[in-house]
Amino acid sequence: MPEKSTDYTLQELQAVVAAREIKNGDKVIIGTGLPLLAARLAQITHAPDMISIYESGAIDAKPKITPLSISETCLIPGAAMVGGLLEGLGLVHAGDLDVGFLGGAQIDMYGNLNSHVIGDYYHPTVRFAGSGGANDLGSGCKRTIIMMPHSRRRFVKKVDFITTPGYLTGGSAREKLGFPGNGPAIVISNLGIMRFDSETKEMVVEALHPGVTVEQIRENTEWDLKIADQLLETPTPTTEEIRILREELDPEGLFLKKE
Repeated sequence: MPEKSTDYTLQELQAVVAAREIKNGDKVIIGTGLPLLAARLAQITHAPDMISIYESGAIDAKPKITPLSISETCLIPGAAMVGGLLEGLGLVHAGDLDVGFLGGAQIDMYGNLNSHVIGDYYHPTVRFAGSGGANDLGSGCKRTIIMMPHSRRRFVKKVDFITTPGYLTGGSAREKLGFPGNGPAIVISNLGIMRFDSETKEMVVEALHPGVTVEQIRENTEWDLKIADQLLETPTPTTEEIRILREELDPEGLFLKKE
């Protein structure tokens, strides 16, 4: 059995959980930050045949160092193809991508994401950069992995604007509108792991990270978040997974913050 780590942060745990969601051979479209670290960790450990795609158009990229953005030149050497935005997102539109990573300013109980505005759209309190490729990924990927910090201002009962569709109003609402992708598969926060009820499509807490309580996760969620009948504890990272994250993927601590 691999040795379990006793020295890791909740942010590192998020990256490990996300990496374990990727299967060998998956075609994965990757953003920056924790999703990038998670995808690279999966490729180094258990998914060597994972195909990484970047929105900038690098296909099957194999960077020797961790890129700071989706348009870094280190994505070019060894890539099967280097195109542009059309090639990067075109694979999503063709229905040929297994996994997409997402995040946002807000998420609701059905996995809808907002990265546009806080408040009224025409008179917002805060205006963000908007969708980028997030709507494409949420609409077309076979499954999406959502990663975001867990707080009441982010986990809201109803998002102020739907940038990226989750399960909309729940039940069969997404299916009725004919979205090609299957919707969000998992939400990984710094407090726990959430999945979605197969019938209602409402978010359900599947596992709590070590040291986190049900009260904590409820205090940081605006709605009455459902808890699984058999609540689990998130599996501990291995010492090798943490070593790879710290020494190979983010040695300068650009993405992983010390806690």
